[in-house]
Amino acid sequence: AGTIGLLIVGVFMILVYRISGLAAAWALVIFAFLDLIFLNAFDITLTLPGIAGVVLTIGMAVDANVIIYARMREELTAGRGIHGAIQAGFHKAFSAIFDGNITTLIAAAVLYALGNGSIRGFAVTLAIGVILSMFSALVVSRWLSYAFYGVGAKSEKLYGTIKPRKPFNFVGKRRLVFILSAILVLSAPAGLAVYQANSGKALNFSLDFIGGTASTVDFGEDMSLTDLDHEVQPVVAEVTGDNNIQFQKVSGSNQVIIKTRELDLQERQTLTDTLKEHFSQVDTASVTAENISATMSSEMRQNAVLAVVIAVILMLIYIWIRFRDLRFATSAMLALLHDVIVFLRFYAWFRFSVGNTFIAVRLTILGYSINATIVIFDRIREHLKTAGQKKDLAELVNESITQTFTRSINTSLTTFIMVFVLYLMGVSSIREFALPLMVGIVCGAFSSVCITGPLWYMMTAGGRKRQAEGGR
Repeated sequence: AGTIGLLIVGVFMILVYRISGLAAAWALVIFAFLDLIFLNAFDITLTLPGIAGVVLTIGMAVDANVIIYARMREELTAGRGIHGAIQAGFHKAFSAIFDGNITTLIAAAVLYALGNGSIRGFAVTLAIGVILSMFSALVVSRWLSYAFYGVGAKSEKLYGTIKPRKPFNFVGKRRLVFILSAILVLSAPAGLAVYQANSGKALNFSLDFIGGTASTVDFGEDMSLTDLDHEVQPVVAEVTGDNNIQFQKVSGSNQVIIKTRELDLQERQTLTDTLKEHFSQVDTASVTAENISATMSSEMRQNAVLAVVIAVILMLIYIWIRFRDLRFATSAMLALLHDVIVFLRFYAWFRFSVGNTFIAVRLTILGYSINATIVIFDRIREHLKTAGQKKDLAELVNESITQTFTRSINTSLTTFIMVFVLYLMGVSSIREFALPLMVGIVCGAFSSVCITGPLWYMMTAGGRKRQAEGGR
């Protein structure tokens, strides 16, 4: 899935950015090889949270290249030569890439310090990937770009330019966006309350959190994990009424441990009879069942939540320091809060299993969202330096978001492709990880493009108005 995803992303980059896209595609291939080499060198166990970290860093590597090549096109449109456009593109994109990656490294450091084994694995793969993605975008892509230029790729048609685009009125549409966001946000506690009242469980917690029943079954043949997922899982789910099922093969035998929600005696017998009915070689006499406890203690869960909170706070402090404006940090924090609640809404309403991947997926989405937000804020900051108080603030924000809109769409699309291929080719556990991630990618792109800029405008416009009234 990773190979196919990278190939699709590479072709997409070439079609959109031409010779620059070819450089980006090679840089991504080199990044992927380096990432695998480092994961192997440090002997890192690749769990589902670890895969989440790898997917996020691939998305960030694509994002960095998109920012650079979009900047190059802007320079070409402004009349610069190819060599000057390449130089200016890397120079002007550096601050957005640097700030976005540093915020993610801050989150990875906190997670490693406070997280448990699986969360630490996510933090390590994320940190390695972030460092390598910066190297890939700022060094490898630069070398390749100059190399292509040096061997004769000096025609503007090979790079492309940007057609002038009228700024979309994002600020003017903010009320409609805020109403939609409020509906999404308020539906989260509503869903939690409904399921709490009906089933006693606001969220569908996995076996990692609540424990369950482990049934050991001898199928009389060696069944692969893929066979178990496709053939046995639907049968077990029919009995338990719950898709939260885990399989574990017993080495050197045909036995399989089936972990489900806690079953009473009648349900255990029903499960045995049903398995015998569908799989004739099942030895019912040898079937055993026992209750199992949760693998994640309350302390581990609290540390994971604490790590997320501290990581977000430190990221926002960094934004405040780098942008020298508390309003940037505040609007970013509100957008992240929006993403967290909407993400929780998805788990509440669609009853997706909340397990050890839940925290990793949530952090992946937050890292992805803050990275996209920084790109927009970086453009607003740039326009403020050149235009200052002279330009209408709403027009400045609309221009900044419009100019980075293509980058937001292309980055979201390429990352979405990677995760979508994982969803198509993966087994149920992978799908339960990939589907929320796809929802989060869309949600993060929406909040970055439609919420953060207008929020910053409202805070800043109010401050300017008060200053003007004070001056009078």
